[in-house]
Amino acid sequence: MGAVAAIVPAKDEAERISATVAALRSLPEVPLVVVVDDGSTDDTGRLAADAGALVVRHATNQGKAAALTTGVLRLTEEETRQGVPPFVLLFADADLADSAERLSPLLEPVLAGQADLAIANIPREASSHGGGRVVRLARGQIESLTGRRIAQPLNGMRALTREAFGWAIPLAPGWGVEAAMLVDVLRAGGRVVEVPVPLTHRATGADIRGQLHRARQMRDVSRALLDRRIRG
Repeated sequence: MGAVAAIVPAKDEAERISATVAALRSLPEVPLVVVVDDGSTDDTGRLAADAGALVVRHATNQGKAAALTTGVLRLTEEETRQGVPPFVLLFADADLADSAERLSPLLEPVLAGQADLAIANIPREASSHGGGRVVRLARGQIESLTGRRIAQPLNGMRALTREAFGWAIPLAPGWGVEAAMLVDVLRAGGRVVEVPVPLTHRATGADIRGQLHRARQMRDVSRALLDRRIRG
């Protein structure tokens, strides 16, 4: 399978975006990085461009699902312009910084044609500092809907074929995008694997801001998975 394009949704990530883009561009499998500046109020977009990314900007924040979709649409335009075959997709969070250079193992099963979707399993200490209720909800519901138990169903670091992306669109809104994508790909008969990758990123804390984030995440994941259950 061919080359890989990294799609990076980013909002107010000026502190880390340059390092993230540089690390992704250092991967031999990744000749192109597309950053979607999702309504940032800082210099995220400019810094990403200075680091060598192709940048698309949303004037206002539209959420992760919209940013990923915009990134793939912009990538398709670039493929047409260059006259090249479709890239394999690598979804990467903007706050990975230098640790993004460790993502090659995640790409291997997809590039080798052994998987349609590969999900990163990151060390527990690099994950959210909450109680894990949303993860447990997603894990249990995905297993109920598909028969597969996924250790980190909400992990956003993923490599996937364009066919697998097609199975998952339109992407579920908000923070339900990752869990819903898993259900859609598995229901379509896609091959899903999990790959240990020693990544680090900004973990959601246990303060009030972190609690509000997890409440929104619980809401969105619950809605997305209920929608898949109703659809059957």
